[in-house]
Amino acid sequence: MNILICSDGTPAADDAARLGGMLARATKAQVTLLGIAENSGDEQPLRHVLDRQTDVLRQAGVDLRTAIQTGEPTAQILSETSAKKYDLIVIGSRRKDRGGHFWRSHRTYEIIKAVEPPVLVAIGASERISRILLCSGGKHYIDPAVRLTGTIATPIHAEVTVFHIMAEPPAIYAHLLELEEDVDALLRSDSVLGRNLRVEKKTLEKLGVTVKIRIRHGFIVDQLLEEMQEGNYDLIVSGSSRARGPLRHYIMGDVTERILESAACSVLVARSQPPGPAKGLWQSFARLFR
Repeated sequence: MNILICSDGTPAADDAARLGGMLARATKAQVTLLGIAENSGDEQPLRHVLDRQTDVLRQAGVDLRTAIQTGEPTAQILSETSAKKYDLIVIGSRRKDRGGHFWRSHRTYEIIKAVEPPVLVAIGASERISRILLCSGGKHYIDPAVRLTGTIATPIHAEVTVFHIMAEPPAIYAHLLELEEDVDALLRSDSVLGRNLRVEKKTLEKLGVTVKIRIRHGFIVDQLLEEMQEGNYDLIVSGSSRARGPLRHYIMGDVTERILESAACSVLVARSQPPGPAKGLWQSFARLFR
């Protein structure tokens, strides 16, 4: 496994180095610590920070190489990931206050949309990851995220909660809630959701991961934010997909953006399987809203 840890010399970059180093030790990954100075005058202070981060990582036994580049951060990270294959990119994210509300840096979104590998956004000083929330859409496009989550969770002995949100049924069908919230019955069922959740659970369990299934009903964003607040998770895993056609970037849905804006813990933005070819104009539009 190859991990790219990006540093701009800020405290947020220390969070990224700490979290990336922890995962690298556990997975025995090779690490590149990439320092990025936007201006040539920032290079010397950045070198001091990189020296400190390098010492910490090497003392922890991480197989490490370092590099420094100057220029616009997203372009530099894209250049690095285009030249060498990485399995995971780790970046830090600063929170900015605006009238009591928080939002992630626009640069965080730009990096996630530009690069091909999954992106782990380090939020806060994570010392360990013991509980992971995997947001499942109940479809096969999430399979790569399931495998990546298992790769991370196995060596650090983290518990994974596979989380799915279902639309609230009309009152006349309220009795269906009880059936759907009976996770054991759902997993035994022959429904598409039941089969897919069963596969996700088995995939993780084959890797030795302890798995829980959580089902909630209601508006997706509302239910997700409640689960994040109540669950005391250390890592949230969500997905993104590549834009179709000539556009070479990834699309983050509203749910993933809300996770990044609201999460108090680190967030892993995994890559979804590319959709198959659309059979017509209507199918093309329909895919956008699934």
